Amino acid sequence: MHVHQWPWFAVRVRTGEEKTARLLLENRGYQCYLPLSKYSQYREDRVKQMEAPLFPGYLFCRMNPHDRLPVLTTPGVIQIVGVGETAIPVDEDELTAIQRAENSGLPTMAWPYLRAGHLERVEQGPLCGLTGIVVRMRFRTKLVLSVNLLQRSVAVEIDRHWVPAARRISPFPNQAHSSWAEPSSFAVTPETMPERQ
Repeated sequence: MHVHQWPWFAVRVRTGEEKTARLLLENRGYQCYLPLSKYSQYREDRVKQMEAPLFPGYLFCRMNPHDRLPVLTTPGVIQIVGVGETAIPVDEDELTAIQRAENSGLPTMAWPYLRAGHLERVEQGPLCGLTGIVVRMRFRTKLVLSVNLLQRSVAVEIDRHWVPAARRISPFPNQAHSSWAEPSSFAVTPETMPERQ
């Protein structure tokens, strides 16, 4: 199965079953990506390392949009995100940015979706070259990255010196990708599956 030729799609799954659905899809030969936030849970006798989905109820899967039935019939899968009856691919660059943030070792967490703001480019550190909305707080600076199709964001904590405040990029050059009113989704059943093209 040549999964690399297909784009990424967002798959809605039952909340709490993201890891199980990913494993089942991978066992069927699909390439999946489940962004995770890692954190420490402190107990009386030890510290336990925990993981939680950055986008609860969603994972990402490379697939042929004209052959969705194997994905839709996977236990735990609810829908494929799209508009009307058309599956909409996720922007590859958006997922690449989130993968870099997750793999950087920097604290990464879910964040409220930002509809507007100035894009800024990270000039130093492990995320050098990434662009996103920078949120500057009193003691912390966060780079906010979004999956605009889902209208969901994540924030990664960065050093404030990595992003020179004077180097701003035009606000949302890809405005078309951030203009979704609400993400819609659909589920294709065997009775309503369109013929393969």
